[in-house]
Amino acid sequence: MASFGERMVRAAKCDVAVYEEIEADAGATGQAVAVVVLSSVAAGLAVGGGVGGLVVGTLASLLGWALWAYLIYWIGARWLAEPETNADWGQLLRTVGFANTPGIIRILGLIPGLRGITFFVAAVWMLVTTVIAVRQALDYRSTGRAVGVCLLGWIVQWVVLAIVLGALGR
Repeated sequence: MASFGERMVRAAKCDVAVYEEIEADAGATGQAVAVVVLSSVAAGLAVGGGVGGLVVGTLASLLGWALWAYLIYWIGARWLAEPETNADWGQLLRTVGFANTPGIIRILGLIPGLRGITFFVAAVWMLVTTVIAVRQALDYRSTGRAVGVCLLGWIVQWVVLAIVLGALGR
């Protein structure tokens, strides 16, 4: 079995096999949490929100990741399943967690003038790794179906966020 660091590198390289490995390894959930935390801390440091901002940002990232994985599970395994689809929430949680690996490059946003491009590259890269993670976890043959599930999940997540922020008066 690959080490945590090796898995992260392979996940960032869009290695399909590592997403299959992570999907099957129920013990990798803690590693997926660590990836989400590292990615969040990298972003928080680059933005410079202080300790309070790091804590709140990290907690929000963890909550967002769990919600995102659940939405993808629900949409992809229930509504848009293929005949071969056999997945549970934990599998999506782990694979989508590791798909956050490219977000660690956001730490480069500490370098003056690089924050915008670094965050953009990280966002696109994480989108690609998430689609691969979803395709593998849901046993899809079609990348297009995985893109559709991610898009639907993203829309639902933003609607939920808008409702919550509206209720909080933000």
